[in-house]
Amino acid sequence: MNKIFNPKTVAAPTGYSHGSELAANARIVYVAGQVGVAPDGSISRDIKEQAEQAWRNIRSVLADAGMEIKDIVKINHYLTRREDIAGYREVRSKILGDHQPPSTLLVISALARDDFLVEVECVAAK
Repeated sequence: MNKIFNPKTVAAPTGYSHGSELAANARIVYVAGQVGVAPDGSISRDIKEQAEQAWRNIRSVLADAGMEIKDIVKINHYLTRREDIAGYREVRSKILGDHQPPSTLLVISALARDDFLVEVECVAAK
């Protein structure tokens, strides 16, 4: 199992952990940044719908590798609008549940396409 680190000498995290250590001989999968594009190429203009689709895409990649959400050990989240943070966190919390891997959220000026509002990349280990 992977070990989580949240030292009392660092401000308590909310919805994530400060660090994680992989188990010896863990198999590692790096998931490229996933956006809210559905398999048919469609994309919503709503942050929650894009976030849900990005996480569905991540689940599919992990499943193809024989892993699941609980195997994620690091996440990077990229949003293009600060006002979308609350809506994105709502989706993220629903997907992750009690699983709180180390996580970084950035608000950036743009993603690869103007209609992309969110991109999520992660590392999983099992």
